[in-house]
Amino acid sequence: MSAENAMPESGGFTAEERAAMKKRAAELRAEGKKGAKKADGLQAVLDSIAQMAPEDRALAERVHMTVTATAPDLSPKTWYGMPAYANADGKVVVFFQDSGKFNYRYSTLGFQDAANLDDGDLWPVSYALQKWSAAVEKKIAELVKAAVC
Repeated sequence: MSAENAMPESGGFTAEERAAMKKRAAELRAEGKKGAKKADGLQAVLDSIAQMAPEDRALAERVHMTVTATAPDLSPKTWYGMPAYANADGKVVVFFQDSGKFNYRYSTLGFQDAANLDDGDLWPVSYALQKWSAAVEKKIAELVKAAVC
């Protein structure tokens, strides 16, 4: 990874990543009504993330990058003011809830009923998230992949 694309110490988006996301939002708006809706959803998610406390923001940014890279067909949108990602039917599949939202000691990665995580009669749909690591990223990517299959 080059020095200019390296992850900042906060673990959040680099300036280049932020610029690329804003450019993509502008491209979507230029595509027309459907693209504009997706661009507005992306901008709402980015705005929601930007308003979080630094620790939560760093986690949310990494979750955003992992979800959008793993499941590009999911559309970013806000859901109760939280970053969320919806399927083609507009149903939320996965969401991120920052610890500051309800003054919890951990952030949450959650899945809604549109996620295909069914495993018998009992399966987890919510995960506590405190720190980012390669193992956390791998697990989230696996869960998102399973959720959209």
